[in-house]
Amino acid sequence: MSTNVYDILMERGFIEQATHEQEIRELLGKEKVTFYIGFDATADSLTAGHFLTIMAMMHMQKAGHRPIALLGGGTTMIGDPSGRTDMRKMLTKEIIDQNAAKFAEQFSRFLDFSDGKAIIANNADWLLDLNFLEFMREIGVHFSVNRMLTMDCYKNRLEKGLTFFEFSYLLMQSYDFLQLYRKYNCRLQMGGSDQWSNILGGYELIRKLENDKVYAMTFKLLTTAAGTKMGKTAKGAIWLDPDKTSPYELYQYLRNTDDRDVEKFLALLTFLPMEEVKKLGSLEGAEINKAKEVLAYEVTKLVHGEEEAIKS
Repeated sequence: MSTNVYDILMERGFIEQATHEQEIRELLGKEKVTFYIGFDATADSLTAGHFLTIMAMMHMQKAGHRPIALLGGGTTMIGDPSGRTDMRKMLTKEIIDQNAAKFAEQFSRFLDFSDGKAIIANNADWLLDLNFLEFMREIGVHFSVNRMLTMDCYKNRLEKGLTFFEFSYLLMQSYDFLQLYRKYNCRLQMGGSDQWSNILGGYELIRKLENDKVYAMTFKLLTTAAGTKMGKTAKGAIWLDPDKTSPYELYQYLRNTDDRDVEKFLALLTFLPMEEVKKLGSLEGAEINKAKEVLAYEVTKLVHGEEEAIKS
């Protein structure tokens, strides 16, 4: 019997929160589950921060489950207020479409899309032509404003002013889960821990409208021991696009990982067996540099291929 992917994700340190942990674990152990993660197309490349969620998708696919990478062609036109103190810059539809196309291209390096083993979907397909009144009658009636106002993503914004425009983001993301459930029998939504309230919105909506069991799970945000988001540097973000961040720069960034983060990053960002991760993580003094070289090599290999990793 192969190991349950839930246990793999747990052991490697991915999981932050989950609804009905035992049920999710049983479901993943006995059937092929379609799950999704949403990516708003706010830039023309995915970042090192996204790489953690991509790794989770790869673990899930290796275990026989079907990932949907949902491109936010529709939601990016609003922008997610989670973790923001200001409103996001509005992008034009053309720029959003170009960004989404770049994302799709990058996903094809990490996931196997042959024979429907993975799906790329774009929420522009159902959000852009929504009829406001129909949407409000079908979906809006299921959301309590009082409850939404207690969610962190909105609470933080109340002092500065929250627009109705952003307030509707939760409804849109919840509707995405409903659409993917109806179209592809998608039963699980995953995402970063800052997405918990957005993800629960969709989970509850499906349970109300469809009377079916669906699930939600979030991952720990990839932060360094110093408390910054992994992949954020003084020069800006570390990108997965080699034209924006060269393989050499990615390698060097990882090579300079804080000693305290080495084991955590090896567990989350490589496929090395956990025994090896623990062994490398326990090296001390100058020896730990070997572990950092392994980390830098393994991640660069996954993102840019073995040839680039060897060169770096």
